[in-house]
Order: sequence, then C-alpha cells, then structure tokens
Amino acid sequence: MAFETIRQGRERLIALLLTTPDPVLDEVASLGIVTEEEYEALEKLAEPRERIRRLLIKIQRKGERGCEQFLECLQSLFPDFPPDLQPPGRRCVTQTNDAESLEGGAFSEKNEAENPEAAVTLGTNELENPGGATSLEKNDLENPENTPPHEENDLGNPDGSPSSGEIDPQNSEDATSSEKNDPEKLEEPEKPETMLSSGKGVVTPNSATTPIKDEPENPGTALPSKNDPESPGGARSSEKDAAAVSSKRADFEGSGNIPSHGEEGKTAAGKGTIEESRAESPGIASSVERNGAETPGAGASVEKSRAETPEDSVSVDRSGTEVPETSPNKVHAGRRGAVKTVLSKLRLRKFRNGKLRLRDLLEISPESLKDWTPYVLGDLPWHFLRKLMALNGTARSTSLGQGTSDEDTSEDEEGRVSGDVFSLREDKSRASLHPLDVLCAVLLCSDSFLQQEILSKMSMCQFALPLLLPALDTPKCTLMLWAMRDIVRKWRPHSLADSRGFRAESLVLTSMPTISFVRLGSCSFSKSKLLNEVLSPSQQHHDFFIHRDMDSGNVPREIADGLVEISWYFPAGRENLDLFPEPIAVTNLRGDIESHWPQFSFLTEVSSAVFIVTESISEKEYALLSSLQGSATKYYFILNSQAGKAKKTLGFLNILAPLLDMKKSQLLVKEQSNNSAELVKKLRSTLQGIMSSSPKSTSIQHMAVTARELGIQVDEDDGECWTALEHVQEITSEIQDMAKYKREMLRLQGDLWKNLAKVEKELCRMKGQRDVSPEDYRSQLRERWLELRRQQNQCDLTSGMVKFISGIGQLCPAEKHHFLKWMKFHLDHIARGNLSSLRAEYKEKCRTLGDDTQQLAELDELISASSLGVEHFLRELGQFYEAECSMVKERNLGNIQRQFVCLPGIAADLMLEGFPMELIDGDAANIPLQWVTDVLTELHAKLGGRSRMVVITVLGVQSTGKSTLLNTMFGLQFAVSSGRCTRGAFMSLIKVAENFQQELGCDFILVIDTEGLKAPELAKLEDSYEHDNELATLVIGLSDITIVNMAMENATEMKDVLQIVVHAFLRMEEIGHKPNCQFVHQNVSDVSAHEQNMRDRKHLLEQLDEMTKAAARLEKQSRVMKFSDIMDYDPEKHSWYIPGLWHGVPPMAPVNMGYSESVCELKKYLLEFMRHRSPRRASKNVPQFIKWVRSLWNAVKHENFIFSFRNSLVAEAYTQLSVMYAEWEWDFRKEIHLWMSKTETTIQNQSPDDLGPGTFEKLRLEIHQILHSGEQKMLQSLQSYFESGAGNLHLVEKYREDFHRSVTFLRHELESHLLCKSEEAIRIQKGRSKIDHLQTGYMKTIEGKVDGLLRDCRERDKALKPYELKREFAKMWKETLSELPLESLPLRQIHKDIHYQLCKDLENRGSLVKQMLHKAQNLLTYQSKPFCMKKEYLDLAWHKAAVEFITQQCTRELEEFTKSLMEECRKYVGQKVHSQGDYDQTYCRELLWMINQRLQENVTGKIRISASFEVDLKLHILGEAASTFQKMHEDFLKKNDPQCRLEELRPQYFSTFRDLYYEKDACQKRAFDFSHQCLIPALWEYMKKRLGIEIVDDFLSSGESIEYGSRSFFQFTVQKKLLEEMDFNNYMKYVSNYEGFVKAWIQTCLISHYRETGGLGELERMVLATIMKKIRDALESSECQDTLTISEFLEQFCQVMCKELVISKDNLEVILFKNTASVRQFSADIQTFLPQVEESILLGWEELGGEMVFTQLQFKPQDEIFKHVFGCGKQCPFCKVPCEAGGSDHKQHFASVHRPKGLGGYSYETTDRLVYSLCSSDVASSKSFKNLNTAFKWHPYKDYRQFYPTWCIQPDPSISASDYWKFIFTKFNHQFAREYNVQPANLPPEWKKITKEQALQSIREAFNME
Repeated sequence: MAFETIRQGRERLIALLLTTPDPVLDEVASLGIVTEEEYEALEKLAEPRERIRRLLIKIQRKGERGCEQFLECLQSLFPDFPPDLQPPGRRCVTQTNDAESLEGGAFSEKNEAENPEAAVTLGTNELENPGGATSLEKNDLENPENTPPHEENDLGNPDGSPSSGEIDPQNSEDATSSEKNDPEKLEEPEKPETMLSSGKGVVTPNSATTPIKDEPENPGTALPSKNDPESPGGARSSEKDAAAVSSKRADFEGSGNIPSHGEEGKTAAGKGTIEESRAESPGIASSVERNGAETPGAGASVEKSRAETPEDSVSVDRSGTEVPETSPNKVHAGRRGAVKTVLSKLRLRKFRNGKLRLRDLLEISPESLKDWTPYVLGDLPWHFLRKLMALNGTARSTSLGQGTSDEDTSEDEEGRVSGDVFSLREDKSRASLHPLDVLCAVLLCSDSFLQQEILSKMSMCQFALPLLLPALDTPKCTLMLWAMRDIVRKWRPHSLADSRGFRAESLVLTSMPTISFVRLGSCSFSKSKLLNEVLSPSQQHHDFFIHRDMDSGNVPREIADGLVEISWYFPAGRENLDLFPEPIAVTNLRGDIESHWPQFSFLTEVSSAVFIVTESISEKEYALLSSLQGSATKYYFILNSQAGKAKKTLGFLNILAPLLDMKKSQLLVKEQSNNSAELVKKLRSTLQGIMSSSPKSTSIQHMAVTARELGIQVDEDDGECWTALEHVQEITSEIQDMAKYKREMLRLQGDLWKNLAKVEKELCRMKGQRDVSPEDYRSQLRERWLELRRQQNQCDLTSGMVKFISGIGQLCPAEKHHFLKWMKFHLDHIARGNLSSLRAEYKEKCRTLGDDTQQLAELDELISASSLGVEHFLRELGQFYEAECSMVKERNLGNIQRQFVCLPGIAADLMLEGFPMELIDGDAANIPLQWVTDVLTELHAKLGGRSRMVVITVLGVQSTGKSTLLNTMFGLQFAVSSGRCTRGAFMSLIKVAENFQQELGCDFILVIDTEGLKAPELAKLEDSYEHDNELATLVIGLSDITIVNMAMENATEMKDVLQIVVHAFLRMEEIGHKPNCQFVHQNVSDVSAHEQNMRDRKHLLEQLDEMTKAAARLEKQSRVMKFSDIMDYDPEKHSWYIPGLWHGVPPMAPVNMGYSESVCELKKYLLEFMRHRSPRRASKNVPQFIKWVRSLWNAVKHENFIFSFRNSLVAEAYTQLSVMYAEWEWDFRKEIHLWMSKTETTIQNQSPDDLGPGTFEKLRLEIHQILHSGEQKMLQSLQSYFESGAGNLHLVEKYREDFHRSVTFLRHELESHLLCKSEEAIRIQKGRSKIDHLQTGYMKTIEGKVDGLLRDCRERDKALKPYELKREFAKMWKETLSELPLESLPLRQIHKDIHYQLCKDLENRGSLVKQMLHKAQNLLTYQSKPFCMKKEYLDLAWHKAAVEFITQQCTRELEEFTKSLMEECRKYVGQKVHSQGDYDQTYCRELLWMINQRLQENVTGKIRISASFEVDLKLHILGEAASTFQKMHEDFLKKNDPQCRLEELRPQYFSTFRDLYYEKDACQKRAFDFSHQCLIPALWEYMKKRLGIEIVDDFLSSGESIEYGSRSFFQFTVQKKLLEEMDFNNYMKYVSNYEGFVKAWIQTCLISHYRETGGLGELERMVLATIMKKIRDALESSECQDTLTISEFLEQFCQVMCKELVISKDNLEVILFKNTASVRQFSADIQTFLPQVEESILLGWEELGGEMVFTQLQFKPQDEIFKHVFGCGKQCPFCKVPCEAGGSDHKQHFASVHRPKGLGGYSYETTDRLVYSLCSSDVASSKSFKNLNTAFKWHPYKDYRQFYPTWCIQPDPSISASDYWKFIFTKFNHQFAREYNVQPANLPPEWKKITKEQALQSIREAFNME
C-alpha cells in the first residue's frame, strides 16, 4: 500500500526530498495533491526538513489515493527513484463486454435529467476531496456498486447500444463519449435573436450537451486520447492528474456540463492516472476512444471518436437538444480554475498579480550562462521568453528535455530482455503543455510593456501574433492593440515596384484586407498547417501558426481555445515571387466557432472574407450559420469531403447559399484523392481573387472600435494608457513639419547648441587663434561661450517642452512609461510620413534638376533634420539644465531660482527603467557633460552607491546591424528601423542579479550603442575622419569590452575603420587601459567560416600589427608595438562569424536561427569572460565612469592623442601608488639609516688596530646584503600591490616600470651614501689614532704621578687638609704637564691646498686660464664677495645677431645655473662639516668633480661660456669652501688638543686622588662619575643620531602625513596655505627658490606640529627609554655580572653597547684608575643613578626648545621629508613648476597645474611686459617659442617634446583649471613686475572675475582633492 510505503520509508523519503525541497512542493501543488492553503502554509516554514516532514504527514492524511499520487509524482521527478518506494499497482476494473462498458461508463442527457442527484453527487464529492481522488474515481475503483444505474440513452436503446447504421458494432465499446475539460467551453454566448436585432450582437448556437461519465480503461490496451486536430495521438501530460482536474470540475456544479475523465495511457498496469479528456468545444460533449483505435470513418455517430481531430473537432449531440444556459459567473470561474492550474504548472502564480516586467527578464543571472533546455514545466515560460528575446525560431517549442535514462527495458541475469521491447506507451517525462497555452499564460503574467516586447520579437520571428486573447482573467476576451503598437513593417507594394520605393508603417495603423479562418465542427486536417502553406513563399516555408505536426503542437490545449491569431503577408515588390501584390492580414480562430461565438462575431465584422473549415453540416450547424444572414462579409467554405456526409452537407450549403449571398466559387472542396498542394493552390487563387475585388480594408486600430462595440476588451483601455495618450496628443498635435517644429520648439539644441559645441572644442584646440595671445583668445572664446549659455538660459520653455516636462515629471511611473512609449510611436509615425514625402520629392528633383546640386543639398539637409524622437526632447531638457548650471556657476542665478534641478533625477529613473540615455549628441558631436554627470550621479545615489559596472560598446560601419546585435544579445531597446540610423552614442543599463553580482564582479552592465563609422552623410564633411576618430577613442576608452562589428568577411574594406580603432586602442594603452576586443564578422553563414578564415584572421592580425606600428609612429611612440600589445585580443577566441539576420528575403523572412544562436554564443562568452576577469580587475562604478567620461572627452576635445592623458581616476590610482611607494621608500631608508648609525658607532668604538684593510671590504659586503634585502622587499611590495586588486591599478600598470626603476635607483643612491659614510667614518677614526695614542701615553704618565703623590702624602706625618691636598695636586699637575712632550697636530693652510687642487684641475686649459689663476686673489677673500654675472662670461660670437633679448635669456639661464650649482656645493660642504672630522683632500677633489659634471651636463650645447666664467665660478665656490673647511680643520685641532683633553680630565683625577687619600668607599662616587662623565655624553650623542629618524617616522605616520604622502598632495597643501595667507613674499620665494622655500616650509611645519601637539617630548622619552632599557639589560646581564674586576666589567659593558653608544675612553680610564670596587656593587650603584641620568638628558633636550632641537640633530628630519616630497627636482622648462611624478627615476615629468610664465620672470621681448600665457594653453595653440634649447629659433609649442622629451605638459582639463595662478597673478601683478624690474602684464578681463573660492576649487579639481 502507498500509505504503508510512505510510513516505512519516511526517513529515506525525507533525505531524498531534502535535495530539492522547493521543486517537489511546487510539483505537488501544481498537481493538486495539496491545496493552495496547505501549499502556502508549508511555504512559510523556514526549515526545509520540517517542511518535508509536514508535507508527508499531510499526504498520509489524504488516504491511500493521495499517497499513490504523491509517489507517482516523485517517480516522475526523480529518475533514480528507489523501486521499493514506487507506488503499488492499482486495482482496476476490466470491461468485458459492451453492456458492462456502457453500464460502467456512460449515461445520457436523459439519464442525467432523470437522475440529477447522481450528477450533483459527482460535483460535491470532488469539492469535498480537492486533494485526493475524485468521487468518480472512488465509485469506479473502490465502490463499483455505487455506479449510477444505467437508463435508456438518447438513441433509444435501453441497453445503451447504438442504433444500427450510426456506430460500427465492433467499435461500440471504444466509443464512450467524454467531454473535454476546459473552462472556456462553458462560455454561453448570447442568443441569436440578440444579434439579429442589433446587427452586431453575438449569435448563440443551439447547444446540446452529453455529459458522459467514464470509468478507468484497461491499462493494458489503453492509448492516449486523441482529442485535438493539432495533436493526433498526443498523450496527455503526466502532470494533469485527477486531483488537479477536480478543482476545475467543481466549477461545473449545477451547470449540467460535467467533464468526463479518460485514463492516462502511458503508465504501467494498475498505475494509470485519470485525466480529463481534451475536446475543442466546452459546451458540447466530446467522444473519447476507449482503446485508442482510430475511427475516422465513424464521423456521424453521436459517440464518434474525435481522436484524430484534436484542434478543430468537437462532438455535437445530433438531437439538437438545447441545454440550459450556464451562468456567466460560473463560466468565468471555470476558466479561472483552468488558468490557475496552468499557472501552477508553469510556476507563474506569483506573477498573476505582480506582473513580470521586461527589466526582470533582461536581468543577467547565472541562468544566462546555462543551456536553455527546459526539463520541467516551470522552465517553459523562461525558455520561451529567453529564446524569444534572442530571436530564436525554436522559442515556441514546449517539449521537455530527456532524462539520463534511454531505455525502458530491463535485462535478466542471462542478459535476455524482460518485458516488451516495443510499446505504444509514451514516457511520462515527455508530457508538456501546448505552446499556445504557454504563450497565453506568459502574456497573462506580463505587464503591458513586456507584452509589447514579446509581440515585437514574435513579429521579427514571423510568428503569428495573438490578436484576441481568450478570457483568461477577465470575463471577456482582449484585443491586443497596445501590445502591437511597437511593430513597424516595411514592404514594397507592386504599385511602387518600378520606382523601387517602399512603405514603412506601424502595423496597427496599416489598413489592409483581413481574411479570417475558422472551424465549424470537426475537421481531420489542420487549418493552421494549411495557412502556413498558403502564406509561405515558394522554397521558403515557414510555420507562422502552430499546428499539430510541429514540436509540442500535438499536446492538448488547456486555456488557449478562443485565441485569435493574426499573421500577415507583405510583398517585396517582385511580381514573379510575391504571392499577393498588396499586404494582407490572415486571422486564425483556435477552437470551434460555436464555442467561441464572440470572437467569431468580431471576425465577421472586421474581415473582408471569412473562410469556414468544416467536414459536415447538419441541422444544428445550419441553424447556426443561417443566423449570419444579412452580414456584409463574404463567407467561404473549405469542405473536407467525407464519405457518407457529402450529400447532406451540400444540401445544407445550397440552402445557405442565397441566405449568405454565396457563389459557386465560395466553396473549396478538398477531395480525399487530392493532396494538400491542390487545396493550397485553390485557396491562394481565391485569396488573389478577393484581393483584386477591392475588398474592404481595416487597420488593427480600427478593429478596436468594433471590438468595443461588441463588448470585447481592448488592452489600451485603461486609465494609465489613456492619460498618457492625452498628454502625448497635446504635444504631437502641434507637429506637422518636423524640421520646423525642432527649430521653433526645441530651440536650445539648434544653432545655439552646435555653436556651443564648436566654441568648446575651439577653447581646447585654439585653431583660429592667429596673432591673438592664447589667453586673450581663450578669454574671447569663454565670453562667447557664456553669451551662448545666456541666450539659452533666456529662452523660455516652449509649450511642447512644458507639456513634455509635465508628462515625465508629474505622471506616475506607469503613466510616465506609457507616455514615453506613446511619444515614440507618434513621433516615429510622423517622421515616417515626413521622410516618405521628402524622399519622394528628392527622387523627383534628382530626375528633373539634373546637375543643380544646391536644391538637392538643401533637401538632403532637410531630410537629415527631419528625425525627431524622445531623445531630442531629453536633449532639450539637458540644454536647459546645462544653461541653468552655467548661470549658477557664474553667479548670475541663485540656487533658489533654479527650475530644472529635478531633471537629472527623472532621467536617472528612466535609465533604471531601461530607456537608453543619450551620451553623445550625434547632431552636434558633443557631450552635454554637466547633464550627463548629474544624471549619472543621481543614478548612483538611487542605487545606494552599488553601481559597479562593466561597459560593453560596439563600433562599426553604419547600417551593419550594431543596434540589432545589442538588442538581440541583451534584449535592449536601441532604436532600429525607425527611419533613421543611430546618431551619437546611447547607453543602456542592464541589472545583474543579486546572486550573480559577486561572481560577475559588477552590479550592472552598461551597454553603449554608437553611430556608424564612415557614415555617407558625414563623408562629405572635411572633419568626418576626425569625427570617427573622436567617437572611437571615446567609446573604446569607456569600454571594458569593445565589439568591432564588420559586415563582411573580407577586412580590406574595413581598413579605414580598423585604422581608427587601432589608433584609439593605442591611446588607451598609453594610460594603462587595455579593453578586450571582439571582432564580429556578420553575414557569414558558411559553417566552415571559422576554419576557412584562419588564413584571413592571420592576415587580419598582420594588417592590424602593421596599422599599430604605423599608428605608433604617428602617435610618436618610439617602441615597436604589435596589436596584441595595445589590447586583449586572441584571433582564435575573439573572432566571431555570424550569419545574416534574415533567413530569406524580407519582408517575409524570419530571423535566421544561425544568427540567434551565434549571438547567444557570443553573449555567453562575454559573460564568461567577465566572470573570469572580475577577480583580476575591479569594475568601475558610476563616479569612476563619470571621471572617465570627463577626462576622455577633454582629451578628445584637445585632440590630445599623441601622448597619454591623465584623468582623475588615473591620477587617483597613481597618487595612491606614489603614497605606497613613499611608505616603502621610507621604511627602506629608515632601515639603512639605523644600520649606518650603528655602524658608525661601532667604528668609533674600535681601535685603529682593529680597522685594518679588510674592515671596509667587510662593510662593503654587509652593505650589499642589506641593500639587496631591502631592494627585494620593496620590489616584492610593489609586486604584491599590483596583484592586490586595489582600485584601478590596471590604469597605472604602465608606471610600474618607473617605480621598479626607482627602487633600483634608490638602492644605488643608498649604496653610494653608505659606502661614502663608512669610508669616511673609518678615515676619521684612523685620523684620531695618533692623537688617541699620544693621549693614552700622557694619561699613563699622569696616573703614575698621581699615584706617587698619593704615596707621598700618605707617608707624611700629619694628615693634609683639603685645601692643602688640592694645592699639592695642582702643583703636581702643573709640573707633570710641563714635563710632558705635548705634541699637537699641525695647523694646515687649507686654502693653499685647495688652490693647488684648482690649479691642477685647470692645468690643461691654456695660458689664459693660468694667467687668470695667477692674478686671482687669496681664496679666502672670495667668501665675502657675491658672484656677479659679467658680460664677458657669455660667448655670443656663435650667434649672428647678439640682440639684447638673447643676452638677457642667456644671462638669466646662466644665473639660475650658477645659483643652483653654488647651493649644491654649499650643501656638500655642510655635510662634511657636520661629520665633525678633519679636512681631507678628497673633499676638494669631489667638489671640483661636481662642478665639472654640472658644467658638462647643463651648459655645454646650450650656452657658450667663456673661460673666465668657469675660473671665476670655481674660485668663488672653492673660496667659500676653503674658508669653511679651514674653520672645520681648526675646530678639529682644538677639540683634539692634548692639553685641552687632559685639562678636561683634571677634575676627575683630583676627585679620585682625594677619595683615595681619605680612604673613602669610592664605589658610589665612581658609579656617579661613570653615569655623568661617560653615559650622559654618550646618550646625548645617541639622541642626536636617533631622534631625527624617529621624528620622520612619527611625522609621516601622523594625521598630517597625507599632506606629505605624495608630490601632488604636498603641492595642494602648500598652495592652499599660501592662498590662505596671501603673502606676496611667500609666493615669490615659492616661485623663485622652490627648494629653499620647501625646506623652510617643512621645518616650520615640523616645529609647529610638535609645538602644538607636544609630541616631541614624548618622542624624546621614547627614544631615551629604548636605550636606557638596553643599558639596564647590559648591566644586569650575566656577561657583565660574572666579571672579576671593574676593568673587565666596563670592557664587557662597552662591548655589549658598542653598536649603540660611543663611551669616551679618556673618561673611562679615569673611572678605572685605582678602582677596586666590587663589580656587583658598582653595577648596582650605576643603576641607582640611571633615573638621574635619564632626567638630566630629558631636561637638557627640553631646555633646548623646539627649534634648537632640530639644529642639534645629526639626522635632519626636514631634509628627509624634503626628499619625500621634492622628488626628482626637475621643473617645467617654461613655467618652472616642479615635477610631481612619483619615485626618483621616472621616464616622464609632469605637473597637475602649470602657471603663467610671467610669474617666473618671463617678459615679452618687445614690450618688456610680463608674459601671462600658460604653457598648458600654449601647447594646444599655434604659438611658437624660442630659447636656448632651440638656438633662439622659433619652434611650435605643440612640438615642444622635440626639445623636452622627458616633459609631458597636458592642456588644461577645463577652462577653470588654472584659475589659481590666474587669481594670484591678478592680485600680485604689479609686485611681480617690480620684483623682476619689468612692466606689469596686461591681463585678460576674465581673470579679474576669478574669486578666491574659485581659485581654491580649481586646485582641488586639479590635484584630485574633491
């Protein structure tokens, strides 16, 4: 038993069902095994196991039958369902004879009338048992005795047998009548009298119903019922079980129309599922064969089987007995039940009220990557929609995919097959739904806009469209007028064939004859198949209508009966090929006319002719047809001749002929002997005859009038649609002439906008500058630009725009959506009319005017201006918005006065709804940047900041199907076939599903559609190539994936386009943007195209490589490049061959299946590509996209294609990289500085004997190792950073090499520094060796004398008093010093040594130089003399005209060089002095090498200098150095004078002597002396070395560190501070001595920072605490504590601390003198004094004060931070602004903002006025320059890199970019002039309007600080 099976296998079932709990629950609900309430209750349970557990309990409560159904359901869901859990065999009742069959199977109308309670009981039982078996089943299966008694049937045979002549006795048991279970058949039309009286009423046929109850058939012989002419032999779906039927049958209670049941024929014995029979007519009883035997000849019988005619047949009770009319409410309820069941099966219930939207369908989800094969019924709607959106011809197929099992048979142990090999049973998994049921369900669950899209795509696929939708969720059927509004068709009627003209019109507005085809009664051939053959052109068959022989066409319909489909034939203008000369519409009613009289009545009203297909006509049909008397419509009959019926049928037709005004030609007979081709031929001939007889024509829009009169709903008749239409009509009613309307109503986008675009580009390109200075010309252009904006702003909103804004701003979202759609339809309609007449006029004038091109040109321009779409209205809004924003920025308008501030939000909403938004205005070739920016910003805000997106763009020649490709791929709505090609670029947003966003790496896909390159209408313009270049550069720059669309296999015709693309990709590569490229070759249908074109692809790649090399040369790239270097392109993976769009000849050609499949394959590849790409590269979000648009458009406007441009995203990524690099660099430097500090300390602690020849080599090896380690660490950090996935790193990939090189450069710099410092430390220590050796000898002597004095004093008789002791010691000290041979180092004359070195350096320069040196004064005298420039320093003999200007230029250049060199030399000398060593001859040699090197690098080749300049320069530099070095030498001698050093030790010796004499315990005193005489000096020196390093580390990690994080940050900070202070002197220092200013600035900032924070004291304590801990650790260490003597103790202590402290050996010797203290006591005493030591040192540093602290430090923090922000130190060759590039060794120098050259002292040659032009403007102008580098020859600024190849000077990214320096120049114009001793500049008036706030804002933008 099934109940027991579930009970015993509960745990196994739970485990199995937990794998897919939701599908199981959906399936049992759709089959009716559980009720809706139960389903919803289970759905609410969150825990899957609890849900399944309760489901099993509910199933068991439904009894045995419910359990059986449940197990059957599981068996169909799980192919590997365990055999022991499968449902047990059912008991069955076998029919043995005719009488039993009739007794158990049928009762007549009379029977029902006499036994009403039996019928009622049936309905009641079903209502009571919705989840289990019907009462009918119970009666048949379990309680056969309860079967209603059989009474006399309607034929008068009491035994139930048919009368002779009516039914073949042999088939009597197979003729039990069954009624189709479809709620729609219950519709009871109005009575015929109503129609006759009104003229347009609905005729009601006389209906007789024979409800016949059937019982289960013998499953061994059962076959599927054949109850649909479209599906002979088709099996019922396994999902239509009796439980599902019961909910529908309950609706029949009280109507007298009880649907019967038929046994499912494909289950094993005893397991058949009772199903409802499918017949066409709901109100009439249908017959079902019991054993499946076909009985085509028994058509006249009452119980005749209709198995072979499931679509069009219905069994009519011949008695003509009327049945009582069914209540309309109950009819509708029955239909609703059927719909509910279908929706449950398709899992569309949730969309019944909340409709499915287009954007939901287009959402990118994981399913987008999967195969679209449906496996369960719930997949069918999505399969249909996805395939349809992709224009796939198989979209209508509803067949389900096969499971993994292929075989039904099993083998025994010996391998023999058990059971039948062949069987007529069908696999349950093949059960499905009829395609039209799926279509109706999908349309029911779709909103009106998705319906529109569905029908548009169906039209492209040449599918018949639903004209009248059956009454699914409404009482009446619905005319699909709105759904067809979007369809536009083109055709060429024969009347235009000669002129080769064409017509294009909206389908719903096109009037044409309509021919309708309907069915009356039964018909054994398919009407739909016949229509397909009639409408299909020769050799191009197409299935417009679904028919029984199509895939899934044999599945019985459940809700689609009553559907009226419509298809069309449009001629192509070829008389020999066209079937009809003019368009014709053909409609097809699904179902019998008697059952669907309202639809039939509608068709009779709108049709030119109605063809009625039938096989026989009896009295009932005659009565029905006779009601049509008086109708104006022509009626034709297609009679399928059947033996035995023809005579009777013809008799009725002859009677009808005069009533319906029929002629002989209006009857077409299909003889059994003829094939269908004959009938098709006859029918086409008849239709041609109708077409030639001037039939009435009507449009679908006019049909709506008729529909409303007949009470049929029209889908447009809802409030939202009509409200929107009223708004639209107010606008479009004013439009007659589009060009005129645009001029008058859309004024802002006409000449005003085009002129604005020209001015904006001219502001960047400066082509019309002529002799005007760049800044004056810019000011003029800016004033012109502002004037145009003022004119725009002064324009009032026209009435059309007011109404448009009202439409998109005030309507609710649904009304707004309708409004925009209506706008599109109306505007396109008007445009088509305008263009049609203009083209006709153009053609006529071409014929009559001949060579008169002027009128043709005017007409051509008028045609171009005659396009008008919604985008023009939105463009106008954008211009109003931009004009208003401009006025606000110029302070001509206050924020409170703004009118259009809400517009970007409205536009953003439209983008979210899927409307394409214009990015580039194709008419003006410009981007409304402010509008686009604010719209996208609003979009970002509405998305809550979640706006990561991948950008896909398409490029290609015009009219190659780019928009169609995108629309097909993504289901978008880019304009196609609307009378105009795409102009400019449009962007559309596609949402990515939540569960796919992380995997795909984005939240949206932004698709950009562009206008075609090489457009014919632009070809005549001079700048058409430039236009294409701009477009390609922009869209490729914005895209992550670029589709290059080529409409031919041969790429040679695409050469120009490919060149454009290559140039664009090359420019993107320069900024690190490397998009993926997909080449799409369209119209390639050969299956071998990909293989055959391998050579072509190779050739294409070679061409692309050649183009890349050529482009690189044009772009002035020095490196050799290939195409693969500039973009991600793999010829094998990224080349696509796509067949042509149409399969055949339009307009009747459907979309090519190959096209659809290829496009889908491309889409899947793109999504996979994005998925694999996402971990490596982060997607840009909307703000980043805005920055890209801004910077790219700026580059395009500047024609700045030769070298890379930097947008804010690149700048941001570069700055972040620079900040990280600066951190790594400081970590490296810090490590090196600490190592050097310890090494110097170690060297200073070593004796000269230890510093042997190998010491330096050992240090060199150690230096190499530490530098190598640090370098590798930095390189690894750099590598890790680029692999970290940080934002936009790919944009700075090109700079990785610069930073890599900078690391190596830093390593070499540090290596040189360390080697020099180490060598110098060793040299200094060795230099002190002689002095230290002598000092040691002197101290031994003194100690001996002190020891002798001590003995002498002790031997005296009386003790000496303290003053006596002091006198004796002083006497001994004096005598000893006088006796000592004190030997001091000799005092050298350093200036003489330096003079000698100088003479040696210049000895080969000739006699003149020797004479100058001989005459030179003592070097020391040059210290006080400033170096002044002399005329004789310049050798201008090489220049023919040594004019004053050249002299000034050369003099200024030489002055700057001299100043820089002298400063560098001073810095070197200062470093040597700071080392506190003695002078060494190498110092002078190094100075001379530096001078010679700089002279060679910076002067040679630029300025010819005389020998006197070099001599005087060296004399001044070396003279100043000699004086400093002399003082350094003297200080060294003084510090190391033996007597001075001994005198310093005298107090300590006396103290020791005194303590020894008085025999005091001197341990504590010695410890005190050690702490104060040894530790404090050592610790002070330690602090001087370490504190500077820690200050830098602390400062760079503080809150202010961001200001010093990169050059750009620092520049912004300094300039902002200067602006706040507005001190001219500071600006002067900043401009004229940047290095000095920055150093002073940094020091001031450091001092200020630590003064405010008090952090310096903390740092001092921290540094001191660190070393004090090491001292304590050393004192307490076992190595020190275990020593035996104080000498050993101190030696060990010094050894431990040798890397940290330099302890004076002199003081140490004094401490050791006569020291016999205990080691442990001495150590403990020292530690007691350590707190005093620490306090003393901290107090000393505190007393120094903030500023003095920095002077004490050996490691200068300000110098290190200066290196951090100063960079390479290079300055712009024109305006001297410092380079901001990161690292130390970069290829190119750049600066964010350049400044007027006059700030650097440049003045005009003729007027002596300061120059106010900016180099960033000059490089974009036609101006020229001359200077030393050009040998004073004029050279274009645009080619400045010829002389300054390492500098990249970008044009200003905006008009306001240089506002900061313009403001400063304006404020301090006169002060700068006085400083430079020239005249003030004549600044443009515009500069004076710049405010301080605008100046600050300009540097915020320039340095990316917003």
